[in-house]
Amino acid sequence: MDLFHHLIYGFSIALSFQNTLYCFIGCLLGTLIGVLPGIGPLATVAMLLPITFTLPPVAALIMLAGIYYGAQYGGSTTAILVNLPGETSSVVTCIDGYQMARQGRAGAALAIAAIGSFFAGTVCTMIIAMFGPVIAEIAFEFRAPEYFSLMLMGLVAAAVLSQGDMSKSLAMVALGLLFGVVGTDLTTGVERFSFGITELADGIGFVVIAVGVFAVGEIISNLGDLEERVVHTSRVVHLFPTKKDLKQSIGPIVRGTLLGAFFGVLPGTGPAIASFSSYMVEKKLAKDPSQFGHGAIQGVAGPEAANNADAQCKFIPMLTLGIPASGTMAMMLGALIIQGINPGPQVMVNNPDLFWGLIASMWVGNLMLLVLNLPLVGLWVNLLKVPYRLLFPAIMVFSSIGIYSVNTSSVELNVAALFGALGFIWIKLGCPAAPMLLGFVLGPMLEENLRRALLISRGDPSVFFTRPISLAFIIATVLVVLTMAVPAVRKRQSKITD
Repeated sequence: MDLFHHLIYGFSIALSFQNTLYCFIGCLLGTLIGVLPGIGPLATVAMLLPITFTLPPVAALIMLAGIYYGAQYGGSTTAILVNLPGETSSVVTCIDGYQMARQGRAGAALAIAAIGSFFAGTVCTMIIAMFGPVIAEIAFEFRAPEYFSLMLMGLVAAAVLSQGDMSKSLAMVALGLLFGVVGTDLTTGVERFSFGITELADGIGFVVIAVGVFAVGEIISNLGDLEERVVHTSRVVHLFPTKKDLKQSIGPIVRGTLLGAFFGVLPGTGPAIASFSSYMVEKKLAKDPSQFGHGAIQGVAGPEAANNADAQCKFIPMLTLGIPASGTMAMMLGALIIQGINPGPQVMVNNPDLFWGLIASMWVGNLMLLVLNLPLVGLWVNLLKVPYRLLFPAIMVFSSIGIYSVNTSSVELNVAALFGALGFIWIKLGCPAAPMLLGFVLGPMLEENLRRALLISRGDPSVFFTRPISLAFIIATVLVVLTMAVPAVRKRQSKITD
């Protein structure tokens, strides 16, 4: 009954005119971003962060959340119609979705993608509502040692499980931690690594580093890409799938939802991993695997459900433990901190309107996205014809205005430009920027809990190993590293011997 009353309270918050409006704006922007390749939810959330400073915390988080899971919906449209994924998670959808479009079944593919995403979003929202409070109750038993060990595990797991070279990801985490210590030490009042620059006395601004790396850096990188976009079909008919399509899609949607929910709570695992895993599972279970790659509807239903389920379940560790499981969740966490809300299990107690209102808004947002994605297909197709060379100047201007409006500081614009150049270099070197952002956000909290734990234990580091929960997190961290590192070392040794 408590869950029912909490959800009723959440819907009373989410269905207010203001919050419904911002949910719609977020979903619309998210779909738009998903449709336009080369921008992405990370860059969009970074650009729009300054706008949320003037909004109430609930409205701000609802809008940012709508952008995030809306982008997962929108990415399927370009994947199916243009064979060009709007998001990395939609890469798998291209394989069979575009083949279905070429066969004149674009409507069925788009409909199944929307239905699968809606089902996954609904189920995972219920999972958050059911298990979020339970995890938060457990987290109330945490003290400084447990929080330090948990954050350490989150950072290491984010680096180890992220795509690309593990050593590069770990290096980016370390770099993020270093950026996080810039500014005034809250304990001693001494400035650290500010180099005498007054504007850096309070540290590097979250908006500055986010916009610089994920907006400016991505823009510079995308300018070198070709703009060839051939839309296979601009007119989509027969949007409602047949009974055979629905029968073939039910199993993949359910399995994709479960896989996405599993990967969603793991730090560092993006929706691309969930969607790819779903595709491989469906191919293994299929009676005729040869259909995959030639327009199998299962290859659209499963991955689309998986990537949306992953996006929704990323909110669980962020809302209950204050641990961001992805770069976008780090943005959300930064938005909470900027709004003066301390992330962690106390959010549910101190800000129940935020916690339950955000959960209820996910249902509202998923319904909005189902409506937005199908009738407006023609609009999204026309947007694909806008050249990127016309989009990036507007994005740059909007980003610059957003950065300057925070503290009216020209120095921060220069710092953002510097991080834009660094972001471009990292992209070219294959260094993922998301682990760096996680390190930047969690670094100050990691340091604070480390120092607090050592103060309580009078400098005895064994406090992290004598407390059972803290020890469990440390063991899990070691196991994650060994699980990924040992096969890599063996592979390298085999190459040397060969």
